Amino acid sequence: MSKLIKPAGYKTLLDLHQTEIGIKQIKDFFQQNLSSELRLRRVTAPLFVLQGLGLNDDLNGVERAVTFPIKDLNDNKAEVVHSLAKWKRVTLGEYNIEPGYGIYTDMNAIRADEELDNLHSLYVDQWDWERVITREQRNVEFLKEIVTRIYAAIVRTEFMVYESFPQIKPTLPSPRNLKFIHAEQLRQLYPHLTPKEREDMICKQYGAVFIIGIGCPLGDGKPHDGRAPDYDDYTTIGADGLPGLNGDLLLWNDVLGHSMELSSMGIRVDKDVLLTQLHQSGQDQRAKLYFHQLLLSDMLPLCIGGGIGQSRLCMFYLRKAHIGEIQASIWSEQMRKECKEANIHLI
Repeated sequence: MSKLIKPAGYKTLLDLHQTEIGIKQIKDFFQQNLSSELRLRRVTAPLFVLQGLGLNDDLNGVERAVTFPIKDLNDNKAEVVHSLAKWKRVTLGEYNIEPGYGIYTDMNAIRADEELDNLHSLYVDQWDWERVITREQRNVEFLKEIVTRIYAAIVRTEFMVYESFPQIKPTLPSPRNLKFIHAEQLRQLYPHLTPKEREDMICKQYGAVFIIGIGCPLGDGKPHDGRAPDYDDYTTIGADGLPGLNGDLLLWNDVLGHSMELSSMGIRVDKDVLLTQLHQSGQDQRAKLYFHQLLLSDMLPLCIGGGIGQSRLCMFYLRKAHIGEIQASIWSEQMRKECKEANIHLI
């Protein structure tokens, strides 16, 4: 189990009633801004998908999905989603959405194998979004443009929170000061640190950072972090000669004194990259699954997409020390005891 971070002298700036008001305001305001910024329409998302179709997100490839038999389908099994990375791409095709437009959805998931701490819960809520692109837009510069637009919506939302709760002062740098860095460049800056320690160092310096190339092997032969091989493109070489058309957006969290990942996103694999990444990861057999066959048959659009954590975003804006101050989930009695001792009041 991960270690709980106990900020010294922590005291919440908002009571329970103010917190609930803030959560509602943030979710309403941010999703409207995200929709306008990227030209996304809202769609309804599934809580579960059929097992064996390749539609569920495999995350790092080792996490177990919550499954259950469906009586009315001869006990065929369904899986509670981890995220909707691949489901969204199928939906883009079904809606026949044109390049430059996309979808977003209010996603709820269960990740039973999460190690529970200040930022990780069994319950995951995020805005999952996906946007159709052209072949010419499959490059790092377009990725940076989309990331900057999303970050601009994040900055606007922080100012809205400040207008509602003046005791919460804005801390985010402006969109023009968002730092982009490739995971290999970050490794070379801090070669003796772990990936998480590197994230803390760079985030503390810049406040907001987008790390490119999550999933590709770095100079030491190891990836910065894991990524499933069948949605993000982490092998295509960019103009800077480094691999990867994806990344993670991180913010510096003053309350915890650490960086926090807010969004994972990227340009998605085309059929050639899919086969390459499946082979490199030793998962060639997945090419036979329903989703993968659609992609290999040119039945799915080229796209870019990702997820933005709702509870984490609210936690950051409202200056909370634990995600359990934002959402209702299950925590061990030991964690509840430690949180109470640290003036952290879990819902």
